[in-house]
Amino acid sequence: MFGCLVAGRLVQAAPQQVAEDKFVFDLPDYENINHVVVFMLGTIPFPEGMGGSVYFCYPDQSGMAVWQLLGFVTNEKPSAIFKISGLKSGKGSQHPFGAMNLPQTPTAAQIGISVELLENLAQQTPVASAAVSSVDSFTEFTQKMLDNFYNFASSFAVTQAQMTPNPSEAFIPANVVLKW
Repeated sequence: MFGCLVAGRLVQAAPQQVAEDKFVFDLPDYENINHVVVFMLGTIPFPEGMGGSVYFCYPDQSGMAVWQLLGFVTNEKPSAIFKISGLKSGKGSQHPFGAMNLPQTPTAAQIGISVELLENLAQQTPVASAAVSSVDSFTEFTQKMLDNFYNFASSFAVTQAQMTPNPSEAFIPANVVLKW
């Protein structure tokens, strides 16, 4: 019913079913994972009025499992990309996996999917830093390119006292670039 994808790794299409309505994917070497994609395989839809809450679990320093809500998937939204790189130091949240004794290794994290009513999904608040940027890639590229340009240009900055007169060179004050 579900799949999980981490860049540079094989697709996981067979989660471990830990309860009738709960599924878990193991993520070994989770410290090197930035984003995770959770998707429906398209073979079995959710029952009418149901969807899946997606959770990220990692072991804290004492080895205890910390669960954080990332978001959800539904028949209308069958896939989602989640940023997990900044979550490894956050606080846990309420989750439906608490009473279960899931095997947890110190070097593996887990993605948990809990099948729940759509009404319940709408009331849940995911971890804010899990959402992937809503800025389109061209805008993000342009912002980064201009930051890079400014950093490059300002690395050649000299004071007026260091300037040597040269009529063939034009000087542009750095604050002009910043204003632009």
